[in-house]
Amino acid sequence: MTAEPALTADETPLLETRGLTRILPTVVPVTLVEDVSFTVGEAEFVAITGPSGSGKSSLLYLLGLLDRPTRGSVLIGGKETADLSSAEMAHLRLEKLGFVFQFHFLLPEFTALDNVMIPMQRLGKLSAKAQLDHATGLLADLGLEEFLHRRPEQLSGGQRQRVAVARALANSPDLILADEPTGSLDSAATEQVFESLQKIVDRERTTVVAVTHDMDLAARMERRIHLVDGRIDYDRRQ
Repeated sequence: MTAEPALTADETPLLETRGLTRILPTVVPVTLVEDVSFTVGEAEFVAITGPSGSGKSSLLYLLGLLDRPTRGSVLIGGKETADLSSAEMAHLRLEKLGFVFQFHFLLPEFTALDNVMIPMQRLGKLSAKAQLDHATGLLADLGLEEFLHRRPEQLSGGQRQRVAVARALANSPDLILADEPTGSLDSAATEQVFESLQKIVDRERTTVVAVTHDMDLAARMERRIHLVDGRIDYDRRQ
C-alpha cells in the first residue's frame, strides 16, 4: 500500500527515490534495499520501520547520500544526485541535509555551543557573530540555554541528543535524517528528543525522516514507511 503524496500536482518533492536498490557485491551478492520508490514533501514527519535486517538504516544512508545505490536514484529538491562527485555530494549534505544518529557524535573537547557552530563554520555563509547567535538560539529553543558552555560529558543522554538535533539544524536544512535517534535513551529522554523533532516539523517546516524500532514512537508520526527484506511493505499516513 502506498501513501498519497502530500504534494500538489505541480509541486516538486523535497525528497524522491526512484527504483532505489543497493546490492553488496560480495561472493554471494546481498540485497540491502530493492526497488524502493516514494516521495516526501515539506514539513512531513516520516517513520521508517521494519524488523532487524530489513534495510532501514541502509535506506537512510542512501537518502543521506552517505552511500551510492547500485541502481535507481535519489532526488533532493528535484536535483538528481546519481552523477554528483563525492565533493558535490558532501556540499549538498552540508547545505541541505541534517543528520541525527543513535550516538550523538559530539566532539568531546568542545562545548555544546561549539559543537552546534561547527557545521556553520564549515559552510561559511554566516559571520562569526551570526553563527554564535544562531547556535545560541537553536539550543535555547530546545531547552538547553543553561548548558551552552558544557561539554558532552557534563550533559545527560537526552541533553546530548538534543544538542545533536540543534547541530543538525545549524545550516537550516530542508531535511533531517535520523537513525534510531532515541535508541539508547530512557523513556523521559526519548520524549524530550521526540518533542524536539516534532517542534522542528511544526515550527520550522523542516521535514524529518526517522528510522526507529520504537513502534509507539512511530505511531505518533504522521506517516510510516515499513520495510521487509529491503522492500516497501506498506507506506501509509496515520
